[in-house]
Amino acid sequence: MNDTNTTAPQRVGVLGGGRMGAGIAHAFLLAGSHVTVVERDADAADAARTRVLDSVAASVARATTDETADALGARFGVATDVADFAGSDLVVEAVPEDLDLKVDALTRVEAVLGADAALASNTSSISIDALAGRLDRPERFLGLHFFNPVPASALVEIVRGAATDGALVEEARGWVEAIGKAPIVVHDAPGFASSRLGVALGLEAIRMLEEGVASAEDIDTAMVLGYKHPVGPLRLTDLVGLDVRLGIAEYLAGELGDRFEPPALLRRMVAEGKLGRKTGEGFHLWDAQ
Repeated sequence: MNDTNTTAPQRVGVLGGGRMGAGIAHAFLLAGSHVTVVERDADAADAARTRVLDSVAASVARATTDETADALGARFGVATDVADFAGSDLVVEAVPEDLDLKVDALTRVEAVLGADAALASNTSSISIDALAGRLDRPERFLGLHFFNPVPASALVEIVRGAATDGALVEEARGWVEAIGKAPIVVHDAPGFASSRLGVALGLEAIRMLEEGVASAEDIDTAMVLGYKHPVGPLRLTDLVGLDVRLGIAEYLAGELGDRFEPPALLRRMVAEGKLGRKTGEGFHLWDAQ
């Protein structure tokens, strides 16, 4: 349990209540924040509510919080209008990895926030400077890259843009520590630190599978047992989503060159709808979520 909850922002907004957004909401709820998740419509908002409250209930059952599910739930709400973020100290954008979609989302959110509020993107690859360049207050904007699944992941990557206020970076360190995770700070660069390295490994694993070097299971086992990775690169790609990884690889290929060019196997599997855990099949078979 966390002894530094008082450093968490009092009011946190999360735009997007999918797996990542729900995990972010869960983390701040357990750290003592009031959290609002905004989704695109009522059905998506209801699904986000269920996702977050189920995750909270699991934490209560595991005794990773001293609070009851009712107490945690009382600090949580969902909405369909970014106007509900007014008064937030921090809003984290967690929409899909698409530049135009993120720009639209961030500009709409910034318009309802106070001048001192912080705005963050959970992007795993898109340039923070490119996003900041479309905002009115780029000094109050930075990247907060959480990892999937958020409740079980120890790391948050703080991405500092060229215009990000240094004081905001230090605030963000405190927030990350308050939710019981370890911060690292990186300067804005394509793929930052974690995605650039992780995608490089994942793409090479896909090429090896494509070339018949070994089975998906054996490639993953090589990295788990040989290099002490908690999960193999192909299983991790399934968890992230093959479509998500393809989008990141395409972006990195455009920024950094052919070494990030997506393998044909990855493109084919995405075209066939084999997206990983969320569809029940990727490089491994899963129970569909």
